[in-house]
Amino acid sequence: MDLQRELETAAPARRRRRYVVVGVLVLAGIAVLLWYAVGHRSENHKPRFETREVRRGDLTVTVSATGTLEPTNQVDVSSELSGIIKTVVVDFNDRVRIGQELARLDDTKLRAAVAKSEAALASAKASRREAAATAVEARANLERMQQLRRSTGNRVPSDQDLETAKATLDRASAAEASAQARIAEAVATLNFDRTNLEKSVIYSPINGVVLIRSVDPGQTVAASFQAPVLFTLAEDLSLMELHVDVDEADVGMVHEGQSAVFTVDAYPERSFPAVIRQVRYGAETTSGVVTYETVLTVSNEDLTLRPGMTATAEITVQEVKDALLVPNAALRFVPPAPAAAGARSGFMGRLMPGPRRQLSTVNQAASQTGPKVWRLENGQPVPVAVTLGHTDGLWTEVRANDLAPGTEVIVSILEETR
Repeated sequence: MDLQRELETAAPARRRRRYVVVGVLVLAGIAVLLWYAVGHRSENHKPRFETREVRRGDLTVTVSATGTLEPTNQVDVSSELSGIIKTVVVDFNDRVRIGQELARLDDTKLRAAVAKSEAALASAKASRREAAATAVEARANLERMQQLRRSTGNRVPSDQDLETAKATLDRASAAEASAQARIAEAVATLNFDRTNLEKSVIYSPINGVVLIRSVDPGQTVAASFQAPVLFTLAEDLSLMELHVDVDEADVGMVHEGQSAVFTVDAYPERSFPAVIRQVRYGAETTSGVVTYETVLTVSNEDLTLRPGMTATAEITVQEVKDALLVPNAALRFVPPAPAAAGARSGFMGRLMPGPRRQLSTVNQAASQTGPKVWRLENGQPVPVAVTLGHTDGLWTEVRANDLAPGTEVIVSILEETR
């Protein structure tokens, strides 16, 4: 009975040990499989690179700027006088010539002022004639008294009467001069009132087109404090100006006489030519951005373009002929850092890391300063040092001894493959 009880007790213990041994072996097998799969995959997968050819060609460097179209000469026509608009004889888009009537103020009060000034001038002239006659009479009286005194041996008239005659002549002369001054004043007042009457008719100061008309008949114009703008005229829309803001980083490359093309939202498929006429020195700062206003001359013979249109211009600042060109993506490419030779990877590599090795040649080249591109040799990236020239944003002019047209340079990594 004791032996049977011992056998029954030992059987489960042996089964448990057998299960433990089997479990350990299974785990060990899984660990080996994982180590092989992860380690083998990391060692045999290599990156696949996208490349593009180095080419030789022409390079055009441009500067972008935005702005608005404006007439070459735009004039705001105002009124110096206050009053009621009597007539308006032009409308929007009408062509006008110098001296052509645009509008007319009610001139009733102005004509009355002119008539009053004319009457005042006539009165002043009459007063002058009266004063002149009085002066002639006083002068003749003084001359008779002086002749009588000489003939009587200075006895008649008396000294007092002679002095009185002289004073009368002086007063008459003064009155005549005062009347003459009143005539000049009346003439000035009349001219002023006549000028105001002339200004009641508003004329065009230029040959051009009516862009804005701000008044209608019956409207009151108040010019007491500020001359109101009644019309805005553009001198010649067949020749316009494009005013763009050039960034301070680009203004050093922009000069008078350079050519440009621009587009407007109204005609997105069409490009318009322009030429830089002026680069202004005055800076404008908007939200911390410093720009310089640049004026371009634009031909608009077909009157397609209109004042106020927003335009985006591309200014040609440099043209390079027969240059060695590489894509800009090649200059930005940096190869991935490869794992150190002999190091374990995957789960087992983290559990049992191998000894550290020195950086590879790729790592060493990537750490070096200076512009470079990378080409493939035996499937590995190899750096090529270059000297940079001009760029148009897509291609860059370079100088390098180890590059030739047709050389494939790396621009990106596509994926990792076996």
